[in-house]
Amino acid sequence: MIEKIRQNIEISLASFLERVKTDYKLHLVSPVLFESIKDFTLREGKRIRPLLLILSYKGYARHKKSISKDIYNASTCMEFLHNFMLIHDDIIDCSNLRRGKPTMHKLLAHAVKTDDPEKLGRDLSIIAGDIVYALAIDAFLSINESLDRKEKALKYFVQTAAFTAMGEFIDTLHGVESLEKIKEPDVYLNYTLKTARYTFDCPLVTGAILGGADNKEIKKISEFAILIGQAFQIQDDIIGIYESEKNIGKSILSDLAESKKTLLICHAYEHLKGRSHKEFMDYFLKKSKTFDDLIAVRKILIDSGSLDYSLNAIKTRIQKSQKVLSALTILPAYRSLIGDSLLKLFKQSDNIAGQLGRPVRIF
Repeated sequence: MIEKIRQNIEISLASFLERVKTDYKLHLVSPVLFESIKDFTLREGKRIRPLLLILSYKGYARHKKSISKDIYNASTCMEFLHNFMLIHDDIIDCSNLRRGKPTMHKLLAHAVKTDDPEKLGRDLSIIAGDIVYALAIDAFLSINESLDRKEKALKYFVQTAAFTAMGEFIDTLHGVESLEKIKEPDVYLNYTLKTARYTFDCPLVTGAILGGADNKEIKKISEFAILIGQAFQIQDDIIGIYESEKNIGKSILSDLAESKKTLLICHAYEHLKGRSHKEFMDYFLKKSKTFDDLIAVRKILIDSGSLDYSLNAIKTRIQKSQKVLSALTILPAYRSLIGDSLLKLFKQSDNIAGQLGRPVRIF
């Protein structure tokens, strides 16, 4: 069933982009603009956000016997919101790859001949990202539901865009602040705003609102989603240090090169002492980092206990989230589908733990 839903989401994404050609005439305004958005949107991905919206909606909309076309079309709003965030995030991080292909600003850097293609790419991709956000709102309006639910869900959707931007704002500030000023609660606030809210909370809550869940239930769903989202971002940080470039679709040096202040890094800073602390900071503050530096940092994070601490933080949040999930009044079949789909997302950190012989395992 999950695979069938994913296939229909892909079909909906492609059909929506064809409607965009008719409604917005993007291909007539600029063929390169339309083709770049189309290429970026249809790249292979998990489609977890639209999937969660559909599963949550169906779990509460007991009056709906099947998943209609308008629900599929509306669910794509989550993918467009995601892409809007990715496009702007890649500009800020100066990333070159996204899902194994050039980022949007790299795609658009050669839209026309110019003496400064990098500036052109950044400028055009900011605009393209704004257009993608407008498409997200358009896609959301596809759903055929009561106006009060639709309005309430749309407000939550728009708020999510604002909260995620706040997370990006905090993350950017953290990027220039000294590591000693960033504490664990700061890291978790960033995880909640920048990742958990729009990746898990928004699709699940939006689907539940549209499906008719009451406010008490929505609060529980949000609690569940935030726990999963925090765990997911911790895993993402671990992957960014310990995975291969082939598996993550971007440079394995990107997280280290950007000196990201993650749970892994903040824990190491707080717990390393003496020579080990100095060695760690020398690597962390080094302006141009190499693969050998990454190998050294990997070992330091293991020796400091920071990797095990982060793996345990994932495990704890998953366990808490399962208790919350079990207490939801959602239809049992959809509770299982949501739980199973999300647990599969954590296989990577479990695999990394196994490969490195760590005592903390997620499952």
